[in-house]
Amino acid sequence: MKAMVLENEANVSTNPLVLRELAEPHPGPGHVRIRVRVCGMCRTDLHIVEGEISPSTRPIIPGHEVVGIIDRIGNGVKTFREGDRVGIAWLQGTCGHCEFCQSGRENLCAQPIFSGYHVHGGYAEYAIVPESFAYPIPSLFSDEEAAPLLCAGIIGYRALRRSQVKPGQRLGLYGFGASAHITIQIAQYWGCEVYVCSLSQDHQRLARQLGAVWVGNAMDSPPEKLHSSILFAPAGELVSPALRALEKGGTLALAGIYMTPIPSLDYTQDLFQERTLQSVTANTKQDGLDLFQEAAIIPIRPYTKSFPLEEANVGLQCLKAGTIQGAGVLTIAS
Repeated sequence: MKAMVLENEANVSTNPLVLRELAEPHPGPGHVRIRVRVCGMCRTDLHIVEGEISPSTRPIIPGHEVVGIIDRIGNGVKTFREGDRVGIAWLQGTCGHCEFCQSGRENLCAQPIFSGYHVHGGYAEYAIVPESFAYPIPSLFSDEEAAPLLCAGIIGYRALRRSQVKPGQRLGLYGFGASAHITIQIAQYWGCEVYVCSLSQDHQRLARQLGAVWVGNAMDSPPEKLHSSILFAPAGELVSPALRALEKGGTLALAGIYMTPIPSLDYTQDLFQERTLQSVTANTKQDGLDLFQEAAIIPIRPYTKSFPLEEANVGLQCLKAGTIQGAGVLTIAS
């Protein structure tokens, strides 16, 4: 099979992903094999490729927003059949018996398995996933629309929950990439007013198009105090201004898996009056199921830009430069 493989981390401008011809994988017991149609390009992939999050395995095939058709089933699989369309997300395995797994918080499992990090992901013609972590894809979404929902959508959904925002409240979004442009659609469905801070003029235009009531630059102060905010940009220097923009008792959720160092916080100005700082770590399987159910009701319509598999480096370069409106998606098979 064809696959874009990371053998050594490097700046994405040096084209570190290499096209290789590899043996087709075969599903073991309880697993299914997917003939990949598309795979979204997530900022986590960029962090892995550039070594900000060093991959646990090398060489590794990145990719964890995978949509395709099951073409082979391992022994004992009962949930799916060949021909079913499913998706693969970031989390695809846990120990199942630690205190976190036993309490529905498997995203905090001490022995997780992540797609495109511990095991090969979806920048390839085939990918393997346990049936328990394969997501059925609602038919109303095209392959390209479904792909970003599998991480950008799920993480945005969990971040909304972690931000404690309530219907009718004011929500701030810092950074307006793939996840934020999906999150704003959910927040508006909940009746929230959304305020967006972004460096990119193109992203600002998209935020207005999607209904933001106010749009400013990354360091601008919104005209109203916000009940909740989500920081999508991996920029630690934005934590303090985002906290200061909160109403008393407000919550800031940090949605990224990676962030530059956070400067010192001033207790009185940043945290006092019961402001809360929350992090977001991966997602539970239920987060994904809930997101797809709600996404189909809204319905969410992701904006995507497609690249062929062989241009994965180009796609990640565009992601880093902030020139993709919405989400980047690799097209692998029709």
